[in-house]
Amino acid sequence: MSPLAVVGIISLVLLVILKIYYIQDIIRTFKRLLRRSVTGSEGLVGKTAVVKTPLSPRGTVFVEGENWTAVSEEGRVEPGEEVVVTGINNLVLSVVKK
Repeated sequence: MSPLAVVGIISLVLLVILKIYYIQDIIRTFKRLLRRSVTGSEGLVGKTAVVKTPLSPRGTVFVEGENWTAVSEEGRVEPGEEVVVTGINNLVLSVVKK
């Protein structure tokens, strides 16, 4: 096989690899564009929070870098325990023990 043929084959393989990479990048970009962005308080539902002041049933939790007023749906929860955000009403989180 001549050196020119080897260079041609290597170039073709590299071109195919680059095309595959760019196609995957385009697909990832379109997926990001089509995904609905969840921000603000709606984005907190399902997140884990740490209790800062006792929830009996109302207190404070720390979630996503912020302190929030929360109401426990399951009675008293002690500071340091983890809870999961189940909903939000008038900027007050509803939480359950994790």
